[in-house]
Amino acid sequence: MSVSSDDAHSSLVISEAHPDDTGSYTLIARNRSGSSEHTVSLSVIHRPDPPASHPVISQLSAESLVLSWTGPSFDGGTAVLGYIVEVRRQGADASGEWTEIAERCKNTSTQVSAGLEPYGKYRFRVRAYNAEGVGEPSQESDTVTMTTTKEKKDMRPFVKVVIDTKRLLQDHYNVHEKLGMGKFGEVFRLSHKESGEVYAGKFYRVRSSKERSAARQEIELMNCLHHPKLVQCLAAYEAPTETVMVMEYIAGGELFERIVDDNFEHTEPTSAGYMRQILEGMMYVHKQDIVHLDLKPENIVCTDHTGTCIKIIDFGLASKLEEGKPLLVMHGTPEFVAPEVINYEAVGVETDMWSIGVICFILLSGESPFQGGSEAETFALVTAAHYNFDPESFEDISDQAKDFISGLLKKDRRSRMSCIEALVHPWMASFTALNRPTKSLRKEKMRRFLAKCKWKKTGKAVLALQRMANLSNKPDSPGSSSDEPSWSQEAEEAIRSLDKQLHGEPRFQEPLRDASLPVGATACLACRLDGYPHPEVQWLQDDKPLSESSRVKMQHSEDGHCSLVMSGVEASDAGVYVCRASNQLGAASCSARLTVDT
Repeated sequence: MSVSSDDAHSSLVISEAHPDDTGSYTLIARNRSGSSEHTVSLSVIHRPDPPASHPVISQLSAESLVLSWTGPSFDGGTAVLGYIVEVRRQGADASGEWTEIAERCKNTSTQVSAGLEPYGKYRFRVRAYNAEGVGEPSQESDTVTMTTTKEKKDMRPFVKVVIDTKRLLQDHYNVHEKLGMGKFGEVFRLSHKESGEVYAGKFYRVRSSKERSAARQEIELMNCLHHPKLVQCLAAYEAPTETVMVMEYIAGGELFERIVDDNFEHTEPTSAGYMRQILEGMMYVHKQDIVHLDLKPENIVCTDHTGTCIKIIDFGLASKLEEGKPLLVMHGTPEFVAPEVINYEAVGVETDMWSIGVICFILLSGESPFQGGSEAETFALVTAAHYNFDPESFEDISDQAKDFISGLLKKDRRSRMSCIEALVHPWMASFTALNRPTKSLRKEKMRRFLAKCKWKKTGKAVLALQRMANLSNKPDSPGSSSDEPSWSQEAEEAIRSLDKQLHGEPRFQEPLRDASLPVGATACLACRLDGYPHPEVQWLQDDKPLSESSRVKMQHSEDGHCSLVMSGVEASDAGVYVCRASNQLGAASCSARLTVDT
């Protein structure tokens, strides 16, 4: 560096600028009367760092595969424009030279289908490039052996879905048993009438324009999410009363359910492998400016019954982030939701990172870090970001793993690690870099955690399931045996009887409470109700129905909690608010007065 100055000018010259020269530079001029200063910022742009992880191979067939990797930890001071994938053939007949695959890639995942031969053995590496040039290569992938034609696996290309409004789903698919259900509707197993291939059908109820819009929004988001670690939407049909998304059928079940199997290995290294896959998938999601907002164990599933590959599912609550337009939400699962959601503050990609931290905590310890005795207690623990590493539960867990979790469970979302930062954390590399024995983790607490989740999810229906199990296991039950209990007619009748007993009209267990707030505050009116079948809820202000808007949000959870949240209350918001619940057996309502202090 050199400085030259005269009476009117001063200059600072930096020769052969280096990234370390990036920063703020301040010029101070003084005379007898005082001083003045001016600051400028200097950014030194250069080639990007190598991609942070080695390429990972999936969807392997005889002549093609899908390659995924992690972006560079530093982009060189200017945006990464794309990636160059290089391949080298292994074996006695190989030249030993790296060859660039013809087409450059804009994303961190690509399908390679040219130049690969059955039985061939290959290694891959990736370089990032920006306006300044091409960076150094990533670490090399593991050696992959291409399958024979007979071993060719299912290789569906990524597709952009256009909603079919002229034909019905049943024109092309057979609908089979129910796989699950949620607030949106139900999921059924499908089979294609011509090919016989199995899929999952997500049936949206569309009784209003709002519900139809929500279904279309999810399809639109799924068209942006083409990555091997994310469930894929393959087709969509729209009818007057329902919209159906045809999804991949993922047969392996929930990851946590797989882990507690006695025949399945559960160690800290395998847990790090699962977290890497989750982070790779979510890094791609976040790169599209999309947030999932419902990451939890049941939305992490295994692709098959034997392997360790996972996919992230259920983007029903996902949203697109828009610059300059804060996103406020009031949905999620209490144990996994971030503090900013509970406080009704703006959310971002960091909100998903909190949920990933909770998943990792449970994966390693079998305990939930923020589970309280009640929902209110859970919310209090989350908003305070109060948790601890129980010495017994984390006895066999490394300090690096605890540091990884701590980097995600930070109250200030701006302080949380991003996906890229998490992927290059020392914990991710520690078990491959160090040749140390791995100890199996205990599964008892994980089993208890899953049992509690099932209890809360099924609620009163658990009574029926217990009754059914007891009856089916009776030695004298028709068709039963000591080896394998069967479904008896008595059990079926008991289920129908109990289901009938559970029916009841809506009743408010916790009513609304009056509130007085200043102009500009956020109002939250909440109550809790019972009733079966699940009641429909309507909100009214001074006997006039209320609708959701950018300022008014309504929530009705499966456990009966109902809430109305209004941000930036105005004088016109004052009045009597009524929550009205109804099902086929009756109706109930409760009310509260909101006073706005002007």
